Amino acid sequence: MYDIQEIRKDFPILGREVYGRPLVYLDNGATTQKPRCVVEAMTDEYYNVNANVHRGVHFLSQQATELHEAARETVRRFLNARSPAEIVFTRGTTESINLVASCFGEAFMREGDEVILSEMEHHSNIVSWQLLQARKGIKLRVVPINDRGELMLDEYERLFNDRTRIVSVTHVSNVLGTVNPVRRMIDIAHAHGVPVLVDGAQSTPHFAVDMQSLDADFFAFSGHKIYGPTGVGVLYGKETWLDRLPPYMGGGEMIRHVTFGHTTFNGLPFKFEAGTPDYVATTGLARALDYVSALGMDNIYSHEQELTRYALERMRRIPGMRILGQAGERDAVISFLVGGIHHLDMGTLLDRLGIAVRTGHHCAEPLMRRLGVEGTVRASFALYNTRSEVDALVEGIERVAKMF
Repeated sequence: MYDIQEIRKDFPILGREVYGRPLVYLDNGATTQKPRCVVEAMTDEYYNVNANVHRGVHFLSQQATELHEAARETVRRFLNARSPAEIVFTRGTTESINLVASCFGEAFMREGDEVILSEMEHHSNIVSWQLLQARKGIKLRVVPINDRGELMLDEYERLFNDRTRIVSVTHVSNVLGTVNPVRRMIDIAHAHGVPVLVDGAQSTPHFAVDMQSLDADFFAFSGHKIYGPTGVGVLYGKETWLDRLPPYMGGGEMIRHVTFGHTTFNGLPFKFEAGTPDYVATTGLARALDYVSALGMDNIYSHEQELTRYALERMRRIPGMRILGQAGERDAVISFLVGGIHHLDMGTLLDRLGIAVRTGHHCAEPLMRRLGVEGTVRASFALYNTRSEVDALVEGIERVAKMF
């Protein structure tokens, strides 16, 4: 059912060499590679259908608009949202989070109000709220983690008070791979009458997400992390919330009527989509979602979980190996250090062996401080990775370790 060799043929870049060695691409947490069908769909639209959407009565514009709105419906179906009006196209998870922080903060937060974040957040889910803090004097409350890299839910519950306005939390840690119990966290927040924004950048590519069962008020993800193009992403928002938020940016498409005295705004989701969208990228995103749906998100999850278990088993045998995060439920991410080898040295030398991993703080400096490290090496797996690539990683680490 899951023919990994046939799947790899869909990704031409996996067949290239780096420094004379076969590429082993294990930086999928940063961005995934793209299957042929995504690139071909975008190329076809540029060559045959290119025209601005929602603005023209001519044939090409109508056809481009149909493709763009069909992509929105594909996203709706993929997330199991109730309506296409709940699907807002953005440039990615970062812009989606900033949109909510800005618009929600403008409408519903004042000095002294609080937002709950977690200790394992990506910078995009910290700095966007700090900008609001600087403008309006809100407060950031932080859910701590235990030594296993899991959120402390008892501490989370204690953070709620009558000034809590919103919770904004990652679904999966991009460093530890911890899968957070967001449904339980949402239930707790809703019991206090507080909405929740979920950063789904690291969850959406790996397992099925369902907005009806999750019950998140807002949910964000990026196209380029789920085998789609860069520069496009999604903000899902419950229609009842999106209706109440002011626009994020002003310009074309997000308006109904404009005079110098007054402007009335367009309906959902267009109120939040000022200017010309990347309508070719939305087609590519839709094709990527169709691709993973055809493979089956459950099949992808099973493959990546088996691969992660195998990698952990092999890596733990390496002398001096320290794996960051021991959560009971984890995803296809492993951050590690070996002995006293600096993470940049390890990453650089693995690269010379053709192995692409991530090094540094992974846009999670507060988490690094909690872990007591400057940075880590991160290997992150995708639907096209194999056991032999895990073996290459382990052999590469052992070879580098011997050099030190």
